[in-house]
Amino acid sequence: MFLRTDLEIREATTLAPYATFSAAAQRKYPEDTSRTRTAFQKDRDRVLHTTAFRRLEAKTQLFLNARGDHYRTRLTHTLEVQQVARSVALNLGLNETLAETVALAHDLGHPPFGHAGERILNALMAEHGGFDHNLQAHRIVTHLEDRYPHHPGLNLTLDTLDGLNKHHRSGLGQPGLEAQVVDLADALAYTAHDLDDGLRSGMIQNHELAGLGLWQKLRDQLGLRGSDLDTLDRRLLHRELLSWLIDELTTSSDQSIRQSGVQSAADVHAQPQKLIEYSPETRSLLRETKAFMAQKLYHHWRVEMQVEQATRVLETLFHAFMQRPAMLPPRPRRREQADGLPRTICDHLAGMTDRYALEIYWSLVPAVP
Repeated sequence: MFLRTDLEIREATTLAPYATFSAAAQRKYPEDTSRTRTAFQKDRDRVLHTTAFRRLEAKTQLFLNARGDHYRTRLTHTLEVQQVARSVALNLGLNETLAETVALAHDLGHPPFGHAGERILNALMAEHGGFDHNLQAHRIVTHLEDRYPHHPGLNLTLDTLDGLNKHHRSGLGQPGLEAQVVDLADALAYTAHDLDDGLRSGMIQNHELAGLGLWQKLRDQLGLRGSDLDTLDRRLLHRELLSWLIDELTTSSDQSIRQSGVQSAADVHAQPQKLIEYSPETRSLLRETKAFMAQKLYHHWRVEMQVEQATRVLETLFHAFMQRPAMLPPRPRRREQADGLPRTICDHLAGMTDRYALEIYWSLVPAVP
């Protein structure tokens, strides 16, 4: 039987010197250590059991949750990011449990209706501090999740919290390598699965990919010819795209780490730039792919219809709650005095699933006869 101390020793003897070690992890509020789990294992388990994590199942990734059973949701996206992050972290000798934990928590703050929902809430909160899903994830695990009698939030380790702070780091230096891995794993996962969902939905046609460098490189590697793709071809390309990008990211990052000469996590934080990166060639291919997706998929008329729906729902609900706060459920009402009404409403809306937001909207707006 391996106890926590055994697992910490295994980390010390098997991980790279620039990894983040759980034995040194600290929390804001002191608590007893586990007999069998490392600090990062406890963090991971706490994230998995949150209400916010369960709600990801019914939140938009690209298509509304009600659009079809086979499209990615915010939860399946999170699990794909977790898989990529663990793979890369293991290959680089990093702490895969910390990478897994940050990956599982990184999208907890996403509101309903995907990135459109985030933009709408940010506009509605323009005079009250704005809205950012990364900051909201941090707010959820430190403030909104109410599970312990002696402190707010989940009391996650400072390393996990730092990993969620990837875009707001003024004066903090670079994030740890595990958090850097999650950042790139996020982009890697959605590049691969959004292409797959775009093809599955018919919003991207097979022949439109012919001039895309990333796609052509992959087809050449697999020896595929012609513009027609059946279901098995599409699945093969998605699988091989993931495999190739993971290998590219691991190889390039390993070279970057070696060239930097870092020998500890402290050295990583002091670096002038991030060390987890793709090669220049792959970065160029991914930039081209991102521009293609924006043109062909993210602004497709069917997606724009979803954006319009999200705008009407969230604007209607926000103003309705502002005008009549008594409609708020008891839990958010208890935070109103401390957080202010606009932020309380924003938290409530951001926590909704697509289905629940639509249900509340239609209860306030009568259907057209």
